[in-house]
Amino acid sequence: MTTIAVVGLLTMVLLLVVGVPVTFSLGVVAVVGLSVVTDFSVVTQQAILVVNQTGMDFILICIPLFVFMGKMIYHTGIAKELFECIQKWLGFLPGGLAMSTVVTCAAFGAVTGSSVASVATMSTIIRPELKRYNYDDALSSGALTSAGTLAVLIPPSLGFITYGVLTNTSIGGLFLAGVIPGITLTLLYCAYIAIRCIINPALGPRAGGCSWFERLISLKGTLGLLLIFALVIGGIYGGYFTPTEASGAGVAGVLLICISRGRLSWAATRDAMIDTGLVSAMIWGIIVSGYLLSRFLAVTGASQSLVDWVAAMGLPLGGFLIITTVIYLILGMLLDMFGMLILTIPFFFPLTLYYQIDPIWFGTYAVIMCEIGLLTPPVGVNVFVMHDMAPDIPLKTIFRGVLPFAGLNMAQVLLITVFPALALWLPSFVR
Repeated sequence: MTTIAVVGLLTMVLLLVVGVPVTFSLGVVAVVGLSVVTDFSVVTQQAILVVNQTGMDFILICIPLFVFMGKMIYHTGIAKELFECIQKWLGFLPGGLAMSTVVTCAAFGAVTGSSVASVATMSTIIRPELKRYNYDDALSSGALTSAGTLAVLIPPSLGFITYGVLTNTSIGGLFLAGVIPGITLTLLYCAYIAIRCIINPALGPRAGGCSWFERLISLKGTLGLLLIFALVIGGIYGGYFTPTEASGAGVAGVLLICISRGRLSWAATRDAMIDTGLVSAMIWGIIVSGYLLSRFLAVTGASQSLVDWVAAMGLPLGGFLIITTVIYLILGMLLDMFGMLILTIPFFFPLTLYYQIDPIWFGTYAVIMCEIGLLTPPVGVNVFVMHDMAPDIPLKTIFRGVLPFAGLNMAQVLLITVFPALALWLPSFVR
């Protein structure tokens, strides 16, 4: 049966390479594979069970709600106010606009959790300013594209939610685990931009300065988002909300902010709902088809065979992590974040138990590796989103711009490996 599993996985990779969407690649292999090793009636029963149990899981409701929060903030113009505030505080520095981009994307990630949404939103708002100040295309597009991945790491994160659902790991603990690595990575991005622009000021000219009074006044545009973040994250860790209830409270808070500022309109709400529906349907399809694939791998014994094989090799923990990292880098050339998590976690999670790796730490590691996958060629989902938003910048220029930032993500992986407390210290307070 292991041979059938290997053939199925190779078929799935082939389907992905020729451009078949992730949901259908996983689903077709799972259905056909289960039909071969059992019979079609079993496949039907498994599909019904997966849809009714996993597909209807209460925790999944938070995915469209968190996405909707970010979409409403974008379509009502509140995200633009956020950038304008941060620009006033950082714009006068060398590369200040690019650093403002990074910090804005990190802050926007605190209310959306979607990397693609962050890149699409911020490129629309920030790209014109970067062009106005003649920022280098590689640096500016690299910063915009890479900073969008911070939304996957800083809570609430759709990547952490997906991992938590797949592994039964505390989503609240995962959210906390992403805070310090997210802040650290934001600082690494900003430091890199500052160093590049100090060495060569033409890459990122300073924007015009402003008074301290203007800076303080601009903070009012961020208060609403800070309150939303405090409501969602504080509500979860204060024991007032589950993650799903927190997402509902967050949506209510965003709507109240939009109403108080006179920004709530039918057009903005309609566009946000359409965008949310498209993103959520894609994620739901990947999760359901991924669970079916996991059933196929379980029936064939492929997952246990992999654990036994690795155990027989006697690999040390460092060797296992190196192999895992290489696999994620390769998959990043073919899949988006959800595809990577769905495909790898059924294999890797049993191995983490074998190596006694903390599941929250591994979730943080896996999400950062998925961030890198969002930047690497030839797929690099974020790169193509950036190219769609700025078609005047060649793809090769954007890829050249993101490579140093992808290297910083790898540095972050090394940091949490050497210093696991970066990911585990905050979650230790709620265990």
